[in-house]
Amino acid sequence: MFQGGITDGHGQHQVSGEIAQDVFSAAGDPKVFPDQIAAGLLPWTPLKVYARVPFFVSSKGMFDYATGKYAPARFYNYVTKEWSTETPKANVTVPEGDYSPVLGMSYLQFARLGLGLQKSQNGGMGVPAAGKFDVAYHRYGSRVTSGEREKNFFDGVDVSLTGMATLAPGETTFLRQDLAKIDGLVGQAMAQYEIKAPEKVAPLLRDGMRATDALIAKVEESGLTAQQKYDLLHELRVKRVQFNDALVEALGLSLRAQVAGKPETGPFARFGDGGDTFVTAVPGQAFAVQVHVVNGSDVPVKVKSSTLESNAGATFENAQPEAEATIANGNANDVRINVKLPADAKVTRPPFSRPGIEQNYYDVADPAMRNASLPLPALTAWATVDYDGVEIRLGQLVQTLHRVTGQGTVYEPLVVAPAISVSVAPAAGVVPLTEKTLVVTAQVRSNVKGTAAGMVKLELPQGWTATPEQAEFSLAKDGDSVELPFVVTPGKMAETAYSMTAVATYAGQEYREGYQTVGYAWLLPASLYRPATYRARGVDVKVAQGLKVGYLPGTGDEVQASLENLGIHATTLTMDDVAGGRLSGYDVVVLGVRAYAAHPGLAAANGQLLHYAKNGGVVIVQYNLGQFDYGPYPYSLGSAEKVVDEKAAVQLLMPESPVLSWPNKITARDFDGWVEERGHGFMESWDAQYQAPLEMHDPEQDPQKGGLLIAKTGKGAYVYVALALYRELPEGVPGAYRLFANLLSLGKSSGPQK
Repeated sequence: MFQGGITDGHGQHQVSGEIAQDVFSAAGDPKVFPDQIAAGLLPWTPLKVYARVPFFVSSKGMFDYATGKYAPARFYNYVTKEWSTETPKANVTVPEGDYSPVLGMSYLQFARLGLGLQKSQNGGMGVPAAGKFDVAYHRYGSRVTSGEREKNFFDGVDVSLTGMATLAPGETTFLRQDLAKIDGLVGQAMAQYEIKAPEKVAPLLRDGMRATDALIAKVEESGLTAQQKYDLLHELRVKRVQFNDALVEALGLSLRAQVAGKPETGPFARFGDGGDTFVTAVPGQAFAVQVHVVNGSDVPVKVKSSTLESNAGATFENAQPEAEATIANGNANDVRINVKLPADAKVTRPPFSRPGIEQNYYDVADPAMRNASLPLPALTAWATVDYDGVEIRLGQLVQTLHRVTGQGTVYEPLVVAPAISVSVAPAAGVVPLTEKTLVVTAQVRSNVKGTAAGMVKLELPQGWTATPEQAEFSLAKDGDSVELPFVVTPGKMAETAYSMTAVATYAGQEYREGYQTVGYAWLLPASLYRPATYRARGVDVKVAQGLKVGYLPGTGDEVQASLENLGIHATTLTMDDVAGGRLSGYDVVVLGVRAYAAHPGLAAANGQLLHYAKNGGVVIVQYNLGQFDYGPYPYSLGSAEKVVDEKAAVQLLMPESPVLSWPNKITARDFDGWVEERGHGFMESWDAQYQAPLEMHDPEQDPQKGGLLIAKTGKGAYVYVALALYRELPEGVPGAYRLFANLLSLGKSSGPQK
């Protein structure tokens, strides 16, 4: 997609395009990653590398949408290390607008439907009408011979099954001949396949698997070089898996493995799938797994074994003696396996972590899991089936099941987690220097199958105390949780960092971390762990006394919880409150991040917000995207500018403005220590009624003043703030709290403070 230049857009896009070309040269060089070579990996050399022809090029030059400017047209090839002023030409053209009779639409339309499921970016783009849509790709590097104009990406590359012989070009005694035999069997299977009788090609697939096994043995025993064996065996083992899986499909074999729940009884039991099961197992737990193997064809097969594999250290025992069973015509073989997790069982957790969002790489606990996106499964079931002397393997992650209204039965892989999860939220904040006490709340969740009782305490900085010193918890069942508040009295406060850790004790063991399960139904869930530590920083921050704040939550919004650090207990507003105009009791109404996207009815109710502001209230709108013009006076997001350099210099254009001077005097120092970015969704243009007291910009970007706009309207005020307060406040950035305190205090800019 990206070619490593400014037409790609922001830095992440550009770097991904650059890396794609860099690895073309690096992958086959054993000197690039010597640690991986020492671990047993051998270099692999790709044959070609392509990227889309840049499409933000015109007579004005190259458009950089990260800065909104045009630059002279210059293009760099990271493979050849050469610059050119000519736009990269098309070597391959992909007709994405072609109609697919299988899909019933064009490939482009199908792709855009998928893009519409991109939850993080407003559902992607629209679905275009049918018609021609060609996309051009430039070839940046190649190690094979092909023409300048290619029919497809694989011109010059032998992608046939017999093409594997090119991995050992000097071998002439058996390799190409044996590959041709396997290829012939595949061709016969494809020619004879019938969708209504797929089992008819099973004998050909059986012979193909046998021939593949025989060739694997020949390669292993041959005098080929280590590199040639490595490459060939990799491809042949992939081919063997494909034969295995094709036989599973042709014979209608299926396997289901799930935690054994309470059996369903009664006249409707046959329509169910067993009772709900637990979703999370804990170290030391014992339970059973039911492995169910079915043969949907009329070709008899013999189930030789059903077993479990564990990455958590579990041990197994079949609940009944297992004998080989022959099944056909939809009949099943069931095996119940008892599972015992050891007391020190490994929990199911990602192999990567980082101490904070500012570390731009992840620490990998196990080097062997360097490229894994998800942790290894806790339990996997495998069945071995004999079909006419060929062994076929079927596998499935052991599933749990629970019913969710609106979704039905949800199946999710079993995970192992600690018996007790303890967390504090948010993970970071500030403590005003004038604060006498603060509240830290620990949340304890149980995964114990039954009652769980224990204690929680806080580990505090020296000289600090907590009331109570420790708190008891008693949870009745798996999944129950409780919040335990502690009133913390600081010792002498200073503008420095402090940390407090919640420690739960249960059954003689301490727990100092908790997890959050992320993902969507029908996708693999992931448990993200973090220490139960609250990072606080003493801050000289003041806020107007007695503020009554209403907060309409946005998307992924932790700002409201962060206000507790300022002693502000904001009331959560609903759309009914806003639409009904029930806002007069508040000094300030704050809209959460992207509130207009989170609440589709908010645009229609916007008049109530403006009416509230005219009558003396303060409306604070955090960043939004898309079509957005809901202020008391016109403004425009335009291309929704952003400042992504969190260290970008900030100029105070109106230092005496109340938002920069009361109750906290804002200086350049308040923009130190920001994380990830300065802000997102800056305004491009605005009416003269707005004041823009700040200016900042990324390198080579025009000055951006649209990150904070304030306007008087009637007796009140309207504020648009695109600064990344939603990132800074949960991370405990002092200056962000001081600035937000001023915004919240705007309606009382001459009143008392605390």
